[in-house]
Amino acid sequence: MKKYKILFQVILVSAFLFSGCMEDLNVEPIDPNVNTANNVFTDDAAYKQALAKIYASYAISGQEGGGGGNGDIEGIDENFGNYIRQFWGVQELSTDEAIMAWDDATIKDFHWQTWAPNDVFIMAIYSRIFYTISISNEFIRNADARIASASGTFLNDLVAFKAEARFLRALSYWHAIDMFGNVPFVTEEDLPGAFFPERITRDALFNYIEAELIDMEADLVAPVQNEYGRADQGAAWFLLAKLYLNAEVYTGTPKYTEALTYINRVISAGYSIDSDYKRVFSADNFASPEIIFPITFDGQNTQQYGGMTFILHASNGGGMPLNGIDGGWGGIRTIKNFVSKFNVSESDFASNTQYQSNDKRGMFFFDSGSWEWEVTNVGTFTQGIGVTKFKNVTSTGGPAPNAHATFASTDFPMFRLADAYLMYAEAVVRGGGGGDMATALGYVNALRTRAYGNDLGNVTTGDITLSFLLEERARELYWEGHRRTDLIRFGQFTNGTYVWEWKGKVKEGIQTESYRDLYPIPTNDLNANPNLVQNLGY
Repeated sequence: MKKYKILFQVILVSAFLFSGCMEDLNVEPIDPNVNTANNVFTDDAAYKQALAKIYASYAISGQEGGGGGNGDIEGIDENFGNYIRQFWGVQELSTDEAIMAWDDATIKDFHWQTWAPNDVFIMAIYSRIFYTISISNEFIRNADARIASASGTFLNDLVAFKAEARFLRALSYWHAIDMFGNVPFVTEEDLPGAFFPERITRDALFNYIEAELIDMEADLVAPVQNEYGRADQGAAWFLLAKLYLNAEVYTGTPKYTEALTYINRVISAGYSIDSDYKRVFSADNFASPEIIFPITFDGQNTQQYGGMTFILHASNGGGMPLNGIDGGWGGIRTIKNFVSKFNVSESDFASNTQYQSNDKRGMFFFDSGSWEWEVTNVGTFTQGIGVTKFKNVTSTGGPAPNAHATFASTDFPMFRLADAYLMYAEAVVRGGGGGDMATALGYVNALRTRAYGNDLGNVTTGDITLSFLLEERARELYWEGHRRTDLIRFGQFTNGTYVWEWKGKVKEGIQTESYRDLYPIPTNDLNANPNLVQNLGY
């Protein structure tokens, strides 16, 4: 049973609080069912409930659950407008790791890398990011007001709650800097009302996120000491390490030494590599010692057609094993370029639809009787290779906790220790101080020993190159929302030398324009706010 239940006891914190829309006025709504600070923060317990709403903004996208029609954002169906669903889409569908069969709006444009500023899915993730930032601002503002009169245990809790809200805001601003670059900027200092948020440049936003994470660190709970699903110091260190690892992309200035400082803190914080790779992606992954920060899901209490429910159902079909769900939607699968990283080819599935390579991280399905290896029609789900990495059963095959046939109980591993191991190796290879190649080799081989079950897949120091590490990150972390960011950092997302099936809307794959390393500022927000400037190329 999951230890952390606060996510499933959320209260309403209205989108009325968003400080960026010209229609919003700083007035009290007449409807008593619309919640604002005046009737939400009425007692001490309300602060933890309101904090839960911020966490829940990543997992569910409305006020009722189950796609009930009372969504947090407008302009897209509530079930499509889910944070993790859209985050996963922009990070994975735009790469070699995933391709979509559906015809929903412009969804195929992501793998083709042909999206435009009016794309509804780009607008959805942009809106989700700033929705989470806005409710974090509101929480921080009210926590500041209450801290002055709080005392005892509640004061200590409230200080930690505020730090967690700042972490979640920094996490969403990291998504903003990574995906969009120069964006509107609002904090708790900007009161709700009618105004145009100022534009912050990418390097200035980098400095803000960095300063926030460093400043809040002492107020967060120590690593591995918080309730499961809530951020602790380890999560903040991990986010700082991610920020520094990508600093050269974001600002033009490398910060690999700084990255190693915080990677070392994460690695020494008390997390450990799970002996069972499958458990990290199964319905009992809440028990994994490897996960540093998850987005939690529960089949009975976070019922939503986004998040892990989307990942599990959309990746299933064509005779694939159900693994705890009630049916597949036949949407996402992978392509030959990706599975080749595991030395997997079509002939390996001649006698078995689920071939297990020596590297056990590769979890794929292909029915040679009814599927096709080549994707000649992007809209046909059974062209390509199925992915079975995530499951809605436990790692031993048992039923999920709070099992539901439609809604998933598997948590999304946003940050985990294996990533820190690979980040360490990369930062060392890129010249960062505070690490060494012998330790990097040990970390890489620890993951490969787990993957192979022995040392037959181990590598030597000479193998630890940047090209190897990009491939190894794909093998270890595929479908976890890292691939687009990784390919950009390694110069291979758009006009690099690496192309894949249907990149650039060409069957064989072609280079695309480098400006697509950033997504465009959505047309609606650009038109509404004269302070914003469209990203170059769009």
